[in-house]
Amino acid sequence: MSVCAIHAEMIGHPHFHYRDDVLHGEVVPLDKLAAELGTPLYVYSRAALGAALGRYQQAIGDRPVLVCYGMKANSNLAVLGEFARLGAGFDIVSGGELARVLAAGGDPSKVVFSGVGKQAWEMRAAIEADVKCFNVESQDELYRLSDVAQGMGRRARVSLRVNPDVDAQTHPYISTGLKENKFGIAIEDAPEAYRVAAGLPGLEVVGVDCHIGSQLTDISPYLDALEKLIDLVDTLKAAGIAIEHLDLGGGLGIRYTDEVPPSPKALLDQVFERLAARGYGHLHLVLEPGRSLVGNAGVLLTTVQFLKHAQARNFAIVDAAMNDLLRPSLYTAWHGLRAVRPRSGEARTYDVVGPICESGDWLAKGRELCVQQGDVLALESAGAYGMTMASNYNSRPRPAEVIVDGGKYYVVRQRESIADVMRGESTLP
Repeated sequence: MSVCAIHAEMIGHPHFHYRDDVLHGEVVPLDKLAAELGTPLYVYSRAALGAALGRYQQAIGDRPVLVCYGMKANSNLAVLGEFARLGAGFDIVSGGELARVLAAGGDPSKVVFSGVGKQAWEMRAAIEADVKCFNVESQDELYRLSDVAQGMGRRARVSLRVNPDVDAQTHPYISTGLKENKFGIAIEDAPEAYRVAAGLPGLEVVGVDCHIGSQLTDISPYLDALEKLIDLVDTLKAAGIAIEHLDLGGGLGIRYTDEVPPSPKALLDQVFERLAARGYGHLHLVLEPGRSLVGNAGVLLTTVQFLKHAQARNFAIVDAAMNDLLRPSLYTAWHGLRAVRPRSGEARTYDVVGPICESGDWLAKGRELCVQQGDVLALESAGAYGMTMASNYNSRPRPAEVIVDGGKYYVVRQRESIADVMRGESTLP
């Protein structure tokens, strides 16, 4: 056993900090939230959301760039409404996400619709809403979209998502720009696909789209992809197909442990330098950041239920589980772990696990903790791909969600009940 420090500062989370040896979200003590609202509990910082978007907006300055929040990272209506209020657009991947954007007051003219499997009803809804652009991912999709638009007496604005075969050097499950990935149209096939798109009566070609992956901590894959996209724009220009915007997707990483991801300014400065050098400084850019806007804006609170000191290892069994935060089980992802009220004394090495009936149900492994039954822990960097990937596995209700705002807090999603979980089901007669 080792001596447990009272606390350490939270990495990459300036809006979650210790005050009087209690972890706070902005000015709200998190033990108060756990006591009043129960756990598991997602807690987001309104100031952190604004600061993250502000870093992009400051980096953009007066350059022609639209930030479309990649809302699959966190689609809570309050989060969407805050980004809409601050001027962001949205990157959506389903008809349900479009409905959320509209319900939150988002501007459909700032919406790009991505995704490999758009259905006809989703296309109709997006055309009716008059979204900025469809990011089309196959020739079959081009034909379907043109037919749907024609049937409505409309033309759909499109860009083609091009797969540049660039290695994003990230986890294979979140790498999307290689030949073996399901996304996009191979760059060598793109000129023909654009020729087809330009000839379809229900479509209007407006852009080129690319997204190579998520949690990128190096700019070089972006720039490698950009060079290939500019070559494609040259080819299209020679064929008489004009491009209005270039969509570079999202993917900038956040700090989970010791990563040092590039800043939005570092990325944009180099992108515009390359564009200007190739004669395309006039092109409008679209960015689709998700994780970098919300990842470090949230924590997941969980309460220790039991401590189990087995022969092979020690377990801290908590009330959160893989159905609440899937990333550790799915990606073997690391989330920092902090005690809301740290203890001093001797530490033990624990695996932090949930109550789900799976050996894969774990949230953190091999952590040095001074912990007792009833202690509340905070899993860091839980603002992205936490609640949006949550499920009702083992018939477990999903957590509540809260946004702290200075010294106030707002429940922005009520905790599900068992009745909620069973709603819509029925037994046989």
